[in-house]
Amino acid sequence: MNPIESKEIYKKYVDKKTPNSPIVKNCIKAFLVGGLICTIGQIILNICKERGLDAQISGTIVSILLIGLSAFLTGLNLFNKIGKFAGAGSLIPITGFANSIVSPAMEYKSEGYVMGVGGKMFTVAGPVLVFGISASVIVGIIYLIFNAQSITLI
Repeated sequence: MNPIESKEIYKKYVDKKTPNSPIVKNCIKAFLVGGLICTIGQIILNICKERGLDAQISGTIVSILLIGLSAFLTGLNLFNKIGKFAGAGSLIPITGFANSIVSPAMEYKSEGYVMGVGGKMFTVAGPVLVFGISASVIVGIIYLIFNAQSITLI
């Protein structure tokens, strides 16, 4: 048996054993839950604006409340259930980020507050922070270089 035939046989075996994922159903769940989270945020924003707060402070309040609610639901082990149901729909950046910090902190609490919570809190979110900050620095430098060139040309 040549390698190409064995790869085809293995691929057929894997396809046969791998369960089909209901992609459309999962997308609908993600859309509905993600939309619900965004709707809650929009309702909070509208309430803040009705009470006379400006857009920047209202946005800050929305962020704080969504982070707090996400962390609270993670502490009650409800956010994980929402995540299992909704998949990526629950990982809207702000709520998913809060969950990615609180979950490891809770998991490693038994190792102590310094080495457990403090040391392991950013195991999931740490790489996101590193690459996000690095990318923003690189983009900022590129922007500065091209912006400085446009100033000197004028």
